[in-house]
Amino acid sequence: ATFVAGYDAVCLFVNDTANASAIQTLSALGVKMIANRCAGFDRVDTKAALAYGVTLARVPAYSPYAVAEMAISLLMGVNRKIARASNRVKMANFSLDAGLLGVDIHGKTVGVMGTGKIGQILCKIITGFGANLICYDVFEADAVKEMGGKYVSKDEIFEQSDILFLMMPLIPPTKHTINDDMLDKLKPGVILINSSRGGLVDTKSVLKGIQSGIIAGYGADVYENEGDYFFQDWSARSIPDPTLVALLGNNNVLLTAHQAFFTQEAVDAIVNVTIDNLKQYQEGKIMYDHPNTFLPPQK
Repeated sequence: ATFVAGYDAVCLFVNDTANASAIQTLSALGVKMIANRCAGFDRVDTKAALAYGVTLARVPAYSPYAVAEMAISLLMGVNRKIARASNRVKMANFSLDAGLLGVDIHGKTVGVMGTGKIGQILCKIITGFGANLICYDVFEADAVKEMGGKYVSKDEIFEQSDILFLMMPLIPPTKHTINDDMLDKLKPGVILINSSRGGLVDTKSVLKGIQSGIIAGYGADVYENEGDYFFQDWSARSIPDPTLVALLGNNNVLLTAHQAFFTQEAVDAIVNVTIDNLKQYQEGKIMYDHPNTFLPPQK
């Protein structure tokens, strides 16, 4: 943190941690703004930032299409065993067996938990498959209803979904939405997709669900403890996290390293909005006056 001495602002990414201790240190060294070049801010102590007078700004939306499209890619990868099939073909194994068998998405009941901007785009894509769309969110979107989506209770979406997408933000009420207690509520053979935040699931519970057959496959672009691993090359090192190792070694899991956002359009938007956030701070838009603030809501 001492490297920031003399600077007015720092720029953080999705897995950078700015807890109360870090923010106290940043403030003591003269930093007055944290510019997140991402939408998520679950690793930033917003109350501490408010207490120390540190302006916060984020990129609220860069390319919701990128994340929604990646979620569909994960579904198709898990369902049609794309990675496994590709590896076999590269080894000149052109045979077919039950290990490559998938299912039609058409006609299946697809659940989407979280129908914000990204979730709504995902819903629109799902309707193109001819699937039965059901959703869960504390705020029901008219746009989802207009495209034929039906809002149901949390228990109902667990019970009915052949495919279940987790698209919610990670906040205390959504942490470990999928846990040991929820496994028995899931429809047996469900395909689970998480392109939002790793903490939405208890990964050990997901692995139990796969082992028992309740979960047929898990596609994820995130991992709860990804901060120590993602965006780094661990190929020549031993991974000390047994849960991550179990994920990597499971044939029914397709895991990517937080790349859902990573399209040219999204990167361009992230850069442009982050620079504009810094310019607006420089022009006097501080604390709650900054248009992209993520300070705690004012009472």
